[in-house]
Amino acid sequence: MTSFESAPASTPAVVIGGWLGAGKTTLVNHLLRHAGGQRLAVLVNDFGELVIDADLIDGSAADGEVLALAGGCICCSFGADLLSALQQVLRRDPRPDRVLIEASGVGLPAAIARTARLAQGLLLEGIVVLADASTLRERLRDPYVGDTVRQQLHDADLLLLTQVDRVTPEALDALEAWLDGEGPTAPRLRVVQGQVAPELVLGVPALERGFEATRWTASAGGAAPSFTSENREFTQPVDLAALAAALAAPGAQLLRAKGVLTGLDGRRHLLQGVGRRIEVRPLQPGEPAPATDRLLLIGLGDLHRLLPPPA
Repeated sequence: MTSFESAPASTPAVVIGGWLGAGKTTLVNHLLRHAGGQRLAVLVNDFGELVIDADLIDGSAADGEVLALAGGCICCSFGADLLSALQQVLRRDPRPDRVLIEASGVGLPAAIARTARLAQGLLLEGIVVLADASTLRERLRDPYVGDTVRQQLHDADLLLLTQVDRVTPEALDALEAWLDGEGPTAPRLRVVQGQVAPELVLGVPALERGFEATRWTASAGGAAPSFTSENREFTQPVDLAALAAALAAPGAQLLRAKGVLTGLDGRRHLLQGVGRRIEVRPLQPGEPAPATDRLLLIGLGDLHRLLPPPA
């Protein structure tokens, strides 16, 4: 899943989806609590679907339906009019650094993403879908909701298996094996209580910043996955189309990507991605960027093989 953007610099956005009870609320509160100084705007279908932790609320907003949160973050409801809500949020001063859009538990994240792409000044980075490992197979067999749950899984650029602490290791391994054979191709992580590394959803604000995902994400039994990272400088132009295709390929196991690279056209481009969704667009005049071309990758496998050989 690759896309080359030519629009001006935009506010990044991530769609968060998954069936009812998969843990979207827990994840969003975790991200708000560990926003790393970013001003987040959280848009949900209905305030009743998202219970913001009390210690994150600054007070009642005087600005319509907007709820003021700690750290300059906000939360609002969009109901059936997501595009209008996005346009209102993007007109705020100060503008949010990032937008999180929580899809309804019975909704399709890809449909939400298509609407979000219509908002001028917004760049959709990816779709993160949560799936309850303890009930997923049962939901998929349900004649009434199975098709919706299956489509949610296939909409994912990054899949988070939640409630893994409620499943035996044997049952979890069997579920993973089934997903390998019949499920979505998105890379996936096992998550307990929404404790995913915030950088995997919120992005990496600075290329120089370290990454310590293992303290957040755990599998059943408390074992952490084998995260890998690749942080490389480039001194020559790069075939960005070929690189984006390699990063988005099935089996790449890429979780996050961010970098600034010079393309074969001689222009510097911003590359960023969540899971298999890779976005590339030219840097705009005055847009902050590192002095040298660099690319940071975070994943679960051998990321070195995804990159062109050093010049």
